[in-house]
Parts: sequence; C-alpha cells; structure tokens
Amino acid sequence: MQRIDHPLQSGSLGTQRQLSSFHFGRAGQGEKVYIQASLHADELPGMLTAWQLKQRLAALESSGQLRGEIVLVPVANPIGLDQNLSSIALGRFELASGQNFNRHYPAFASELFHELKHELGRDAAANTHLIRQRLQEKIAAIAPDSELASQRKTLMALACDADVVLDLHCDCAAALHLYTGTPLWPQCEPLARYLGAAATLLAEDSGDNPFDEACSQLWWQLREMAAAASLDVTIDMACLSVTIELRGQSDVSHALAQQDSDAIIAFLQQRGVIAGAAPALPALRYPATPLAGSDSLLAPHAGVVHYHLHPGVVVAAGDAIADIIDPVNDRVTTLRAQRPGMLYAIERRHYAITGLWLAKIATPDSFKTGKLLSA
Repeated sequence: MQRIDHPLQSGSLGTQRQLSSFHFGRAGQGEKVYIQASLHADELPGMLTAWQLKQRLAALESSGQLRGEIVLVPVANPIGLDQNLSSIALGRFELASGQNFNRHYPAFASELFHELKHELGRDAAANTHLIRQRLQEKIAAIAPDSELASQRKTLMALACDADVVLDLHCDCAAALHLYTGTPLWPQCEPLARYLGAAATLLAEDSGDNPFDEACSQLWWQLREMAAAASLDVTIDMACLSVTIELRGQSDVSHALAQQDSDAIIAFLQQRGVIAGAAPALPALRYPATPLAGSDSLLAPHAGVVHYHLHPGVVVAAGDAIADIIDPVNDRVTTLRAQRPGMLYAIERRHYAITGLWLAKIATPDSFKTGKLLSA
C-alpha cells in the first residue's frame, strides 16, 4: 500500500488542507478501480466502509491476490468535514460558494471529439488509451481558482483513467440504492446484486455534472458524436461509474460496513481485479428503473410527519406513505404513492415545511425532464 497526500490550494491565510489517496496493486496491471467516500461530508457510512476496505485490500495485496490497481480515497471532502455550525455538520454545500460538492465537475466530451475524431479508429482498446491520455492532459491543465476547484481537480485526476469508479454516498433515510448511466447497466448489474440494491436509477444526463457522470458520461457521448458524424470507430463504455447510496445517514456500523465491503470485494473478484472465485450472484432485488421515473412525494403544507412505510418495500399506487399533521389547525394530509414502484428513500426529519420532499419511489415510467437529481 502506498499513501499519497495531495495538498489543496489554500483558501485562506494560514490554512492548508489535503486529500490522501491509498494505492494498492500495480499501475498498468489489469483494470484500475477508484473508490472514494463521503464526497458529501455529512454522509459517513461510506467512510467506515472505505476504512474496512483499506484493511481488506492491504491484506489482499500482501498475499499477492490483486490482479489490478485499486485507488482508495476514504475522505474525499476535507473542506466539507470542517463545516460545522452550532454542532450541525454542513457537508453537502460549500459555504463559501453555495455549490454542491457533488456537482460541476469538468466535461470534456465535445473538446475531445473535436481534437481526436481523425485519430480514432476501429481498435477500441487503442481508442480508450488515446482518450484517457488526452483526458488526463486536460485535467492536469486545469488552473483551479478556489480551494473547491482544487479539490475537484484532484479527485478527477485520480479517477479519470479508471475502469471502475465507485462513489460512496448515502441518503437521508434509505434502503441501499445506486445511480449509474443507462448504457452501463449491464456492467453494473452484478454490483447491484452483490450489494442487494433495493433500486438502481439510470440516466444519461441527470444535470449539473455530478462526479460519477463526469467520469463515465463522455464515453457514450463520444460514441454518439462519432455515430452522428458517420465515423467508422469503436468506442467502449470504458468506465463503469456508480454512485452507491449506502442507506441513510444514521446507518453507520461495523456490521453494515463489513457487509458492504464484502459485496464490493465480491464484485471486484467477479471483474477479475481480485484473485479467487467470486461468490455466486444473488438474485436482483428490484429491476433497474429510469431516474426520470423517480417519484418524489412533496409535503403540501407544514406539519409533523408520521411514516406508514419505510424504505425497501414495494408499493402499489394509492398506498399510504406518510401523514402530515398540522396540530394547530387539525389538518391531516396523507401522502399516497401515485405510481407502483420501490420506496427507496424518505426524509429523516419528522417536521415538514411546505414543498419538502418526504419520500422517493423508483417507478418504471419516465415522466420527468430537466435536472433529475435533488440539489
């Protein structure tokens, strides 16, 4: 195991933060896997899972069982970890800019296509090598104008040439679920099975360039651009990038972290990155569905919230999900599922302001457009 510390651009006099990456295996040997945790710094289940993985990977490396390169960043957001107000962690948005830590990563597909369209050919592996090389050059050339931009650049530089990118997050209160690109579902399905994902939400463009799409989206965009230009080239889906929502913010335990690290190790065995026979694939808990079919139930008025159901259950249209009770005016409203699907997340607070989302249901019908992710 090699530890590398990456200093971030200082945001203020007398301050200096850094990202630490841990490298296992040998670069250029087999597939490269990149795993990071807690990009939203108040989402901590992934940090504990990453620590469990670090111990496992060190042992696997010592016993000669790694067949690829694995880069692990267990603390992906030191800026957000330091944002606390009256003992409340504020790790989703940077206070200086108001920007979401998991948005606005660089997008280079159009530039890459313009520069490389006459160099690409029918050799998919050669194309992948060329695209990754040029992508690394573009990320290296970024001149960060803030500490946040410096953090984004560092994370992208570590991940941009990976075959697999796993971004460990969590929701408010949720069953384990995944986000990935629609063209990546065949590669992602074994991971969903091993993790026991209650839902996998698919999109080609969810809006505002979150980290996982910044790593993987350019591959299908380049393929589409080549097809539109009638070029005879072959472009693989060379990066399986997945956001893994490890249940809810309160689901931090050694038992769950061990369960999730076991599932990730099994998936990497199935990919051939780790030696040994992978465990048999479990049944898929629920089919993948479009992110555009995620139905958010919103509070029509303020009040205290009672949940009838909790994440991880299949619901039918009309099922009661939550009551909002206004104790001043004796107004009670029951939120019901509008469509059948998997209830995969709820708001962990039990007081709703008007318009707050209270529940999310994965449904098979695409009905939303525009930005598909919450802020």
